[in-house]
Amino acid sequence: MGILSRASYVIRSKINGILNRAEDPTETLDYSYERMRDELQQVKQGIADLTTQKKRLEIQKRRLEENVEKHNEQAREAVRQDREDLARKALEKKKSKMSQIEDLDEQIAQLQSTQDDLVEKKNTLQSRIEEFRTKKETMKARYEAAEASSRVSEAMTGVGDEMSDVARSIERAEERTDEMEARSAAMDELTETGAFDDVLSDEDEIDRELSSSRTNSEVDAELETLKAELGESGGDVESAENESEEAASTTGSAPEDVDVDVDVPDEEVEAELEQLRNEEDA
Repeated sequence: MGILSRASYVIRSKINGILNRAEDPTETLDYSYERMRDELQQVKQGIADLTTQKKRLEIQKRRLEENVEKHNEQAREAVRQDREDLARKALEKKKSKMSQIEDLDEQIAQLQSTQDDLVEKKNTLQSRIEEFRTKKETMKARYEAAEASSRVSEAMTGVGDEMSDVARSIERAEERTDEMEARSAAMDELTETGAFDDVLSDEDEIDRELSSSRTNSEVDAELETLKAELGESGGDVESAENESEEAASTTGSAPEDVDVDVDVPDEEVEAELEQLRNEEDA
């Protein structure tokens, strides 16, 4: 097989595949039915034209027959008038007209035979068209039912073209959503760890540590203030207890129901606080 033959074969096969995919059986059946009806109409038109020609010949035949009768009367009248020459001429015309009538009879018979054949073929074609119409509607109903069933099956199984597109869209949406969620979680984690501080501010790591130390110092200072306030409150309580003891010694007895608890400062805590203060002063 030569190159041109192969190319021609490939092109024809491609075109045939495209036509097969584009062909709609219901449309093809409807088109075939319309073509058959057009042919039937042409046959009917041919029968009508043939019948018209036959009627014209019949009309011409009737006129010739009328002329034959006329020539007969002319011949009789000429004989009664003893005019054989006119009688002979009338009979000659009669003979000519009768010969024409015979020719017309043959033509009319032929047209009638052709007309009968066409009418029979028309009836056969019409019967076939009606039969094809019934089959066409049946095939269309079966095809449409099969097509609907196929679409439902494809939709249920998700293997159809449209359902495949929908499935791919859902898959892409899920992937995009997962990506966005992961990116958002990563941004939150980086923000919490301070990885973006260099971008959002001018402070470096040393500045951040110093700021944290200052915050701790402020917290320690506030803690010392609270402890000092609590210490003053404790002194007032101790003075009140001393006064109560002096009053009891003056009266000679101590109140039995008074039970005063004095908080003793933790030496280790005080030592650690003193060390922190020394470090702060240094």
